Amino acid sequence: MLLDQAVSYAARSVLDVTPALLPRPTPCQGWNLDMLLRHASDSLAALHEGTVTGHVGLIPTAPDRDLAASPARVIWEQAHRLLAARAATDRRELLNIGDLPLPAIAIECAGAIEIAVHGWDISQACGQGRPIPDALASSLLAIAPLLIPETGRPPLFSPPVTARAQASPGNRLVAFLGRKLSASAPSQIGGPFTKGWMTTGLPWRSRHHEGSPPPEPEAGGADSAHGSAARSAIA
Repeated sequence: MLLDQAVSYAARSVLDVTPALLPRPTPCQGWNLDMLLRHASDSLAALHEGTVTGHVGLIPTAPDRDLAASPARVIWEQAHRLLAARAATDRRELLNIGDLPLPAIAIECAGAIEIAVHGWDISQACGQGRPIPDALASSLLAIAPLLIPETGRPPLFSPPVTARAQASPGNRLVAFLGRKLSASAPSQIGGPFTKGWMTTGLPWRSRHHEGSPPPEPEAGGADSAHGSAARSAIA
């Protein structure tokens, strides 16, 4: 399954994260590595919730207490919990996002694209440049245009970036999603995938949109700020 492959790839990417790297910029404009890891953690939690319960709530659970101290370890553990849950759970035809039932396969495909590309973002920020596996990237390239059209993207996504003819499937995938292929140059995409995907029928649990800056920390601290900004009503 594509989602399983994407989660496995992202789990390997986070093994390169060290505390010293957390302030580094990522290909998500305006987001450092720490911010992106927190967002990825929430996405994995949403996918796990949907896998186990068949429902993804709009209100987040409390963030893992260890997320601030060791976000990479938390994400690695979340990834493996998700893989284990998927292996032990029968596939569902529908998932409820809030009170809206949607085809489970659509959510899985959206999740696979998000997790794989954020695995790439994390690897770029760590200076490793680990490519998305060719077979996975080729499959995601085939479905990405169905989920994210090339036109009418702003403010959620930037236009596709032209990739070289000989580019790998992984590079073509991230270029389609607006990311520049230079590790030193942040892409024009504003931030991690968001619930703006509802414009193409694909919900995600984040109030901020691509093209907008990440939320500022609230009085409760970074964990509460990111958590409270990580869900929104479907509209």
